[in-house]
Amino acid sequence: MRIHLALRRHVVPLLLAIGLLLTASAAAHPATWRPVPLRVATYNIHAGAGEDEVFDLDRQVRALRSLDADVIGLQEVDVHWGRRSQWRDLARELGSRLGMHVAFGPIYSLDPEPAAASGPTPPRREFGVAVLSRHPVLRVRNHEITRLSTQGENPLPEPAPGFLQATVAVRGVPLDVYATHLDYRPDPTVRAAQVADMLRVMGRPCPGRCPAPLLLGDFNARPDAPELAPLWDTLRDADPGAATFPASAPSSRIDYVAVGAGAEIRSARTAPTGIASDHLPVVADLRLTRR
Repeated sequence: MRIHLALRRHVVPLLLAIGLLLTASAAAHPATWRPVPLRVATYNIHAGAGEDEVFDLDRQVRALRSLDADVIGLQEVDVHWGRRSQWRDLARELGSRLGMHVAFGPIYSLDPEPAAASGPTPPRREFGVAVLSRHPVLRVRNHEITRLSTQGENPLPEPAPGFLQATVAVRGVPLDVYATHLDYRPDPTVRAAQVADMLRVMGRPCPGRCPAPLLLGDFNARPDAPELAPLWDTLRDADPGAATFPASAPSSRIDYVAVGAGAEIRSARTAPTGIASDHLPVVADLRLTRR
């Protein structure tokens, strides 16, 4: 479902213009404007493996389809990464099999290994986050936030990509969908820096009326963690009322749907997807409202 690069230069700006025009038209005619329902979800797919560490993308496709979500944020997405996911492009394959548009934001993009070679130009090894959407994706940006790399010895916190922003047109209403995966280490220092970085990115000024923000991700921290507190000054937590990790016996809620101005939370829950991953998804039903 990815748009060919040669067409994106023309098609994407046109779609963005149409989306913004429709939004402006709705704002100009408030009597005809209606809230837009939207089901969203976040799911850490564990590089295609279940909690049993068996790679089974068919199982995850079934789990994702059962969510019946319009927009899904994914974490731990392999794209030609390695043997553990059979060198496959999980972002493209999931988008294709679910009939959804896909945006992918690599955290790591490394030179290919010989085992992955399939022709004169083997693909790069990439790992990151993704957004799947039933609605058109108008624009994709991969922002940098502070990270402590897992790919080298003695890393230091430094800016690195992997904070994905996908602007989606939902019935003419633009929505900024952010997908993220925060640091997993017990020390909250890096997560605190990442939260500050994400708020800075999401708070950037935009021309005209800004799209409603939606943050989906694995934060690797409980809702009352001090490092997450600044998020709740700006965003609202779609609390599913249940833990999300580990999947077979959940004891911690570390996966989130968070919404900003322009979206109303109607309900939220975890989904019974078993051990298709080591996390459970969070699903939230929203209504997009005029900002």
